[in-house]
Amino acid sequence: MRTLALSLILAALMLATPAEAHKVIASVFASGTAIEGEIGFSNGDAPADQLIEVFDDAGTKIGETTTDGDGFFVFTPTQPVTHVFRANFGAGHVVETTMAAGDVAAIIAKAGPATADAGSEQAAPVQVSATEPASAPPQAVTVASLSDAERTAIEKAVRDEIRPLRREIAAYKEKTNLQSVLGGIGYILGLFGIGFYVAARRKQGS
Repeated sequence: MRTLALSLILAALMLATPAEAHKVIASVFASGTAIEGEIGFSNGDAPADQLIEVFDDAGTKIGETTTDGDGFFVFTPTQPVTHVFRANFGAGHVVETTMAAGDVAAIIAKAGPATADAGSEQAAPVQVSATEPASAPPQAVTVASLSDAERTAIEKAVRDEIRPLRREIAAYKEKTNLQSVLGGIGYILGLFGIGFYVAARRKQGS
């Protein structure tokens, strides 16, 4: 019985260790008129210049991109279909993450009206009341009055600020998963301990 218990424990550890060693974090999300994603390892490392191939749900390749030095990538969609992002690290290690067709369609739709709205906003003159006193404080800048370049700069700044937060959340999830695995192994060991105790009591009683 002890031999069987040790064999099961070793098998569980052998199955769990490679999965944790080669765990890859992958995610995609809408970022303005583009799709932004992240590829990284559970230990915090990020693959730079990693090729990311993009496929539809039928397996047809529709584009590709590469990661930057922090493991992030950007892809501008042109088709309102499901996008499957795939990275091949070799040795059989392939990671995929998907964005649904509805989410992609919303990104593409956002890209169209923005240009037209910006053009009409620039053409419209700013009306200033003649009765308004010269000492009146300036009006607050609204989103509609921002140029395309200003909007792009703001969106990039926001993305750069929330990138570390996304990575911390992903790392926390990985840590939680590892704790669950270790907790499961501890539970199995506890059951075997109870079994050994009961068997020993029965042997003493006989």
